[in-house]
Amino acid sequence: MEITNPNFYVISGGPGSGKTTLLAELSKLGFSHAPEVARKIIQEQVQTGGLALPWADREAYTRLMLQRSIDSYFQYTSTREPMFADRGLPDTLGYARLIGLTNESLLQAIHAACMQYRYASPVFLAPPWKEIYKTDDERKQDFEEAERTFDQIVDVYQSCGYSPALLPKLSPPDRAQFILQRVHASVIR
Repeated sequence: MEITNPNFYVISGGPGSGKTTLLAELSKLGFSHAPEVARKIIQEQVQTGGLALPWADREAYTRLMLQRSIDSYFQYTSTREPMFADRGLPDTLGYARLIGLTNESLLQAIHAACMQYRYASPVFLAPPWKEIYKTDDERKQDFEEAERTFDQIVDVYQSCGYSPALLPKLSPPDRAQFILQRVHASVIR
């Protein structure tokens, strides 16, 4: 059974493309957001000495991302006002494809979850932006990998039936206004 929340919008894209800064800007304007699951998993695994990490046990990391993404979806899906997810379930599928995951049952479970737990459309995708790209303790990818990740994310959201809206490379306040104009337009349709 498909579950859709028409007020729960995804902001996604490759690493280091300004998503977190944009979500902070939307927060200043009074909009809530669900935090990024993948980064939280990495922080927890590093703190506890776990191996479910993108540079250790990628399959365990992917399983954890799937479960936590579903949990996050349910935690925030009852929203009546527009709110945003820092990445969505299809990002897990994009990651699995990016790393060449071969576990068919896990891939099928991820795809089924993507089709069952639906976000509002459009999804907002932040393209790679070299001028603001930085690595940190959880983000170890180089810029070329960020570009490949973005391409995979665009493909996976489209294959899951979403209409992506590419975020322009603007200041955080201007990006926030870009999103809010489109959210408002989708609400009044």
